[in-house]
Amino acid sequence: MKKIKIAFILLLTISTLNAQQDSRVITTGVPFLLVAADARAAGMADQGVGTSPDVFSQQWNPAKYAFALDKQGFSVSYTPYLTDLVNDISLGQVTYYNRINERSAFAGSLRYFGLGEIELRQFAEDIPQIVKPFEMALDGSYALKLSERFSMSVAGRYIRSQLRIPTEGAGDAKAASTFAVDLSGYYQSEEDAYGDFNGRWRMGFNFQNLGPKINYDAGQSDDGSANFLPANMKLGGGFDFIFDDYNKVSVSLEVAKLLVPTPQSADLNGDGLITGNEEINLQTELNAEYNKVNWVSGIFKSFGDAPGGFSEELKEFTYSVGAEYLYQDSFAMRLGYFHESPIKGARKFFSLGAGFKYNVVKVDVSYLFSASKVKNPLENTLRFSLTFNFGDKYDEY
Repeated sequence: MKKIKIAFILLLTISTLNAQQDSRVITTGVPFLLVAADARAAGMADQGVGTSPDVFSQQWNPAKYAFALDKQGFSVSYTPYLTDLVNDISLGQVTYYNRINERSAFAGSLRYFGLGEIELRQFAEDIPQIVKPFEMALDGSYALKLSERFSMSVAGRYIRSQLRIPTEGAGDAKAASTFAVDLSGYYQSEEDAYGDFNGRWRMGFNFQNLGPKINYDAGQSDDGSANFLPANMKLGGGFDFIFDDYNKVSVSLEVAKLLVPTPQSADLNGDGLITGNEEINLQTELNAEYNKVNWVSGIFKSFGDAPGGFSEELKEFTYSVGAEYLYQDSFAMRLGYFHESPIKGARKFFSLGAGFKYNVVKVDVSYLFSASKVKNPLENTLRFSLTFNFGDKYDEY
């Protein structure tokens, strides 16, 4: 069990350190920032940038807080990870927001990704050294309505990664840390009549995790040993079918793209393998050039550097569709589908979710079904979120 967990940690870290030899999958540091931490978004296939406001908007689109219907909200979320292999790896998140007035709101959240306990020993008979690797992110955001129907938000994020395992004679292993910012916007139309039902349009965008690279190698200061953050662009929109005061169905579509350069391949003969001195030497040079790209340049390069040209650039976009049925603001059913190109990660899954609200307390759960040949670490996993909303109510027009 411990060996499996160590292998997983190495996968999380080493696989993100440099571009792989002949892979077009874009890897980054601190990938836990992209994992859906709340059960509502997870139930709609990781959607949140263009859906209705909720406590969990901090991860998806903080600009939505300016349209929140409750004065304040607090949530706790729990997501087990790799449950088929271990039982002590999980992602937890707590979030709080406060709608200060009709036009503005602030929020904060703490996300913690724990990899459980790992026993380190040089020989089988040695007394083990227990380490508990983890990664965390501390966020703060401010949202402001620029008009009655549109808001924007800016968020700041401190990121810390304690994955480096100490080795004998190397002293204490230092944690890696960096910071990032998000810039987001959200539009919500008025409720209009459409024949037999009313409706409302919603749209949003979010540029996330824009910031300096993170360096897992203690004592190294050059960008050549650092890793890109999972900077990404999310665009989404949806429509609410409001049939009456009790029944509402929301449908939404979202697309996303990593704002990180594509690793370049030295596969000269197109056989999918890096063999021979010429290809190996070329790949070493390409990796060195890739690692020297700074995070700002990487954002712009990410839109035009795919080896396969424009068609491959399009494959770097993921998309998801989701739907939510809401009855009397007390019960919700959700479903969604997520798709990623096979050459860019091959994530494909369906999701189901439900929500139950009583007074100020709301419970959300979700479940994921993988539709890909590549196993999903969240496959067959239940996610839970607990929400408390309190304070004055705001009207929605």
